[in-house]
Amino acid sequence: MNAKKLAGLVGIALVLFFVIAQPGQAAGLVGNIVGFLRSSAESVITFVSNVFHG
Repeated sequence: MNAKKLAGLVGIALVLFFVIAQPGQAAGLVGNIVGFLRSSAESVITFVSNVFHG
């Protein structure tokens, strides 16, 4: 088994452990990530809008 595949499996195992062991914190983390992505997307949209519309 190559190292890249092993690292991926270990990463998945850690995520599953975190979700099973602490589901409330995992949900909060996902909410924070989604909020960050939404804010980032809104910032990019505002920037592009200002570039093309003055």
